[in-house]
Amino acid sequence: MRAYVCFDDTDTLDCGRGTGKLVRWFAGNELPEGVTLWGVVRQQLLVDPAIPYTSHNSSACAILDVPDRSVAPLLAERAAEHVARHFVEGSDPGVCVACEGDEALERLISFGRLAARRVTTQAEAMQAARGAHLAGLGGTNDGIIGAAAGAGLSAWGWSGRFVEFGRLRDWPEEVTVGALEDGGMTVLPIERNVATPRLDDVVRTNGWLRPNLWGGEAAVPIVPESPGVWLSLPVKQPKAKSA
Repeated sequence: MRAYVCFDDTDTLDCGRGTGKLVRWFAGNELPEGVTLWGVVRQQLLVDPAIPYTSHNSSACAILDVPDRSVAPLLAERAAEHVARHFVEGSDPGVCVACEGDEALERLISFGRLAARRVTTQAEAMQAARGAHLAGLGGTNDGIIGAAAGAGLSAWGWSGRFVEFGRLRDWPEEVTVGALEDGGMTVLPIERNVATPRLDDVVRTNGWLRPNLWGGEAAVPIVPESPGVWLSLPVKQPKAKSA
């Protein structure tokens, strides 16, 4: 069974880490016995002048394999303790915990898709999360909006980019299609009229492999570069230099 533990608005511009890293710390150190991490997904929400956000208005969701729904209260408790330990003054954190089978899950999915398109409110987030766990943990509590939306989008299975998945950060700059599939990823050519890649074909990651959450799977989009060689997408963009 899958559980979704989503954090939002846990950082500030100068605190030295983002919400994604905080969720990765949580998944690496705070999970109860019998709970394992499937992946951590970054969810991009609406960027609009009416929405206060730190840098990109993204939330991060740990997707977990759990024995049953009874573990949800403990996950919520540990998530709240984790945020309290790492709270940054000026942040407005929120946490959402939902499991497969929760009556709230379909509402959270609808809310997440809505929050990616228009400005939403705390009241709408709370309404969507009825039957799941949603809590504001400081500041204005505006983080409940992104936390609810990120949990819903992750449960939907067609949105987001993995920032943690197996040994995601250890893959070399060049790797075979077969190795990626053995690592639990689905390799998908996305250009028209291209053949299915062979298992021994090479995928160039440029040292930055970030699968998408597509169809409930970790999908690596690729485009052909030369015979037997493919390029993974997205390609990491260099950070803009300060003036």
